[in-house]
Amino acid sequence: MKRSRYSRGFTLIELLVALLIFAIFAAIAYGGLDQVLTAKARTTREAERLSDLQTAYTWIARDIEQAVDRPIRDAYGDPAEALIGGGTSLELTRAGWRNPAGLTRSHLQRVAYALEDGQLRRRYWRILDRAPDSEAHETVLLEGVQEMELRFLDEQGQWQPAWPVTNAAGNVVPMPRAVEMSLEIDGWGRITRLFPIADGADFVTTQVQGGATAN
Repeated sequence: MKRSRYSRGFTLIELLVALLIFAIFAAIAYGGLDQVLTAKARTTREAERLSDLQTAYTWIARDIEQAVDRPIRDAYGDPAEALIGGGTSLELTRAGWRNPAGLTRSHLQRVAYALEDGQLRRRYWRILDRAPDSEAHETVLLEGVQEMELRFLDEQGQWQPAWPVTNAAGNVVPMPRAVEMSLEIDGWGRITRLFPIADGADFVTTQVQGGATAN
């Protein structure tokens, strides 16, 4: 009996060619999809890092710009100046500590920043004059920080690498006019911000316009 030409199936070679073509198109499609997913993941990571950076600088600005001249006693009972900084650490007393619960406490708060193990960390204490068992509450603000540098603007418009400093009479100057913080961050390079302290805001504006911030 003679077979109809319409009942003829595919040969093995034809199937292999079809599978090869399908595999090529699938590989091309997967490669494009993988690039899209990789780009999306990278964009999401960078957006999260940018959000963390903005949050960190918001905290830093609030703390430094509201710094006040209120020395404390540390956990050993030794006196500590209102603002202490240099290298990779900064500690200060700030005003404006919100109290939405109406607790019986001061509106002043002692805070500190430190670079440790590639992390920029913020600490605060619930009381100003600490006891030996006073606990610091810590938050990691930024990851991937390679370097931190601080500078302090004095009353003469000169930058100091550490604070506190003494004046010509040998007396300790309690507060700078402004604090400059530079952070070296993985993938972003060096980011520098200037934070005027409230009492010296007008002075800082004048100095910046006059070029006092130049290295």
